[in-house]
Amino acid sequence: MAINRDPVLKKCRSLGIEPAFLGYSKSSKKKPNTSRRKVSEYSLQLKEKQKAKFIYGVLEKQFRKYFEIASNKKGVTGENLLQILESRLDNIIFRLGYATTRPQARQLVSHGLFTVNGQKVDIPSYLVKPGDVITVKENKKDYKILKELAEDNKSRVVPKWLDKDIDNLSGKVNALPTREEIDVPVEEHLIVELYSK
Repeated sequence: MAINRDPVLKKCRSLGIEPAFLGYSKSSKKKPNTSRRKVSEYSLQLKEKQKAKFIYGVLEKQFRKYFEIASNKKGVTGENLLQILESRLDNIIFRLGYATTRPQARQLVSHGLFTVNGQKVDIPSYLVKPGDVITVKENKKDYKILKELAEDNKSRVVPKWLDKDIDNLSGKVNALPTREEIDVPVEEHLIVELYSK
């Protein structure tokens, strides 16, 4: 599995993302770049794509695949793309608060700690569907780290399209999110414009 090893805080600064939004406690202390140099349309489009890839931890080949799936679905392509990214199992684990960051959620999924509808799934990019129930494996529920993570993140607001059952370390996908329910700071229409060239 390919891994993006760019320093997180440095990447956050370059893309204009607040580290706390991604679950990291450190804040960027450097002043934002206030250069008045004119930014090209292509640069803006590319930055939005890089931002989305970074937030969800997806590399180019898979991101392009998601875009193609989004293009072939009914509805608005940009919104479809974000909906697909939100449907990744690692993102669901993060959204439910069973991991502090998406990279941590990816690691937990890769180690086979979760099931979907009772079946073990160790693929972070697995796409969940409405009605799916995600649960910590029965024989892993006593893992200290999982209990600590659930406790540490219990104040995180769980999106309305998900249900969380902290007592059973589980969650359910009620529906796929609408654009209004996706809080990522990405202008997805610029990504669509970039790929449509």
